[in-house]
Amino acid sequence: MAERKFEVEEVESAPEVPKAPPVGNAAVEARKPDFLEGFIREKPASTPAGEPGGDLYEAVIDALRSIYDPEIPVNIYDLGLIYNVELDDDHALVTMTLTTPHCPVAETMPGEVELRVGSVPGIGSAEVNLVWDPPWDPAKMSDEAKLEMGML
Repeated sequence: MAERKFEVEEVESAPEVPKAPPVGNAAVEARKPDFLEGFIREKPASTPAGEPGGDLYEAVIDALRSIYDPEIPVNIYDLGLIYNVELDDDHALVTMTLTTPHCPVAETMPGEVELRVGSVPGIGSAEVNLVWDPPWDPAKMSDEAKLEMGML
């Protein structure tokens, strides 16, 4: 490997660096940038109640989290049985599945979901759409459910 050589040059003075204009300058006074002004004045956009993150939507999700599969000690939401929740005014449509078509609660679970979601304040009627496609598999479970089941 070739050896590198450095040369040092001594100078009496360096050229002067241009500085910012003085504070009293009219061009600077006219600009007055305030980059945070819009953030401070503007309130965050509120999420509609029926949209994910909205109060009504979260209340429906809490109601779904209160329903447990009788064979598995995990609520049906974290178990991944709830595919979709749609809210339209005071009507809720829950699309869900079960772990298997031969599940012992296949006749009662949709009715329980309908009753619990329908009992949420602000929901006038609830409907459950039970689907088998796509089929449920353990990959749909939340990390909390997997931890509860000893799968993590």
